[in-house]
Amino acid sequence: MGVGTPDWPTMRMAGFETTQWSMILASAGNDAGSDEALARLCHCYRTPVLAYLRSRGLAREEAEDLTQSFFAHLLSQRLHQRADPDKGSFRAFLLSALKHFVISEQRRVGAARRGGGAIHVVLDASVEPASAPTPEEVFERVWAQTVVARAVSALRAEAAAAGKAELFAALGEFLFESPDGQDYALVSQRFGMSRNTVAVAVHRLRERLQQLVSAEVGCTLGDPGGIRAEVEAIQAAVGQPAPM
Repeated sequence: MGVGTPDWPTMRMAGFETTQWSMILASAGNDAGSDEALARLCHCYRTPVLAYLRSRGLAREEAEDLTQSFFAHLLSQRLHQRADPDKGSFRAFLLSALKHFVISEQRRVGAARRGGGAIHVVLDASVEPASAPTPEEVFERVWAQTVVARAVSALRAEAAAAGKAELFAALGEFLFESPDGQDYALVSQRFGMSRNTVAVAVHRLRERLQQLVSAEVGCTLGDPGGIRAEVEAIQAAVGQPAPM
């Protein structure tokens, strides 16, 4: 690892004229490209759906099965064609579609109970104390965590590609918490860098993470003008400052 200021990428990203979600919303027919984009988004944001269902009282295996059923239903029925482009985000669409799916599932289970059929899933929102987060709050928090985690993963991959994986591992913990003087000293000594150089490296990492969070958010919006508001929502859901 060479001495000197690490050359972390610092360029600003261009505007997100066409995003995955805007392309999906614009597709009115059986467009293979939009189907693939929707499948990718569903894969990326599977975890918030699972967390929502778990928060409603399902065991892990039951929630996994119902998550699979939900996405199969969403994709096969092409529910995105009913989405309101003015409401903007894939996050809002996914939560709305999920809540409707849960209601339908509850009705199906109720009908099976009345008809004497086998009951495979019981959705119970009352199993947590009243002070616990609502399923919607759980969804929002895990969504935010997923966005940030995907951005951090992308940043880690960039560092590895630049031959700086070891330095990133040492500085990564400072992305969300400011290091103290001792922390800087340890990194400085380990990599033969001045404290000022370490501080510059941390600043560049945070700046690049900001860009990657914005890029990740942009993929889930119909209107790229809403990136700032969406990132602020992520900050509120995570409960700590998001990279801005």
